[in-house]
Amino acid sequence: MKLRLLTLAAMFAALSAIGAFIKIPVGISSAALDTVPALISAAFLPPVYAGAASLIGHLSSSLYAGFPLGPLHIIIAAEMFLILFVFTKLHRARRHVWKWVFFIVANSVLATLPFYWIISPAFFAMALPGITIATVLNAGIAIVVSPVVERVMERVRTHA
Repeated sequence: MKLRLLTLAAMFAALSAIGAFIKIPVGISSAALDTVPALISAAFLPPVYAGAASLIGHLSSSLYAGFPLGPLHIIIAAEMFLILFVFTKLHRARRHVWKWVFFIVANSVLATLPFYWIISPAFFAMALPGITIATVLNAGIAIVVSPVVERVMERVRTHA
């Protein structure tokens, strides 16, 4: 069972890394689709594994972008781990509307808030719109794709 979880977590982390290559311009920056697989993983993985997939996905996305914030990406990766951990807990508690509300607020506003003090209020004000667009875009794609993936996985389980 643990090997299956590790394999699924690695697969979702790899998909997150691939999603990091898909960039959509939003204002002065771009939105990567690295969070979509991590959000979908909440249906298949325990919270710690889903969080780890998200953490690895963010680090790979940052690596691809050249680590523009340097070691601060470690803070962001830890935030992503916590956000996906709570998101998965909400998913398992069948709080389907609240998990999306939580994700959008936490990933856009709460995850950006520490940079208000770490870097500057101006950085926070400049980063927030782009991160919010990226968050809503990732959530929207995951909302559409998740039910389809869950149905396919259910069919695989019943026919396997």
